[in-house]
Amino acid sequence: MPTATIGERLREQTRPLNLHFLFAPLKHARLDYLVQKAVEMGASRLQPVITRHTQVARVNLDRMRANVIEAAQQCGILTLPEVANPVEFKAAVGPDDRLLVFCDEDAAVKDPVAALAAAARARAPVAVLIGPEGGFAAQEREALLRRPNVVRLALGPRILRADTAAVAALALVQAVLGDWRGGETGI
Repeated sequence: MPTATIGERLREQTRPLNLHFLFAPLKHARLDYLVQKAVEMGASRLQPVITRHTQVARVNLDRMRANVIEAAQQCGILTLPEVANPVEFKAAVGPDDRLLVFCDEDAAVKDPVAALAAAARARAPVAVLIGPEGGFAAQEREALLRRPNVVRLALGPRILRADTAAVAALALVQAVLGDWRGGETGI
């Protein structure tokens, strides 16, 4: 009869981050991918945000949770991110002490590392916001820019699909502000 070893540590578990990932819902396959990658990149909360240009009216939270569990199992993550109910844009970007990083192809600072490095001194918890396919409405962009503690991030010279932008933004945040550098960080 085979024996099982219990309690043997195969590798050190990374500490959970305080990284919120806010996103406009996408169609099923793209949303599945987006959720899986956010889990792999260390998001602690997944928050669907209904923007003016959001193309998906209904979000299947049970499917999102199943994708969270699958991604966590695949990567050996023990702490599952919270899957929040969808909220309207205005509620999602309201007053908060978090550093809000949002992706905008019209950002004045074209170097995303420089834009994030300038915000690193705040050492605040971070939220990353990815807009819908088609981008933010002008009023939404203006509301984001009026918000304190915000970083407007360009992701290069190409317009990216929302799911690709999510992976790029989360990778940049992890590289500059997150736990990829080692040591203690704000998130």
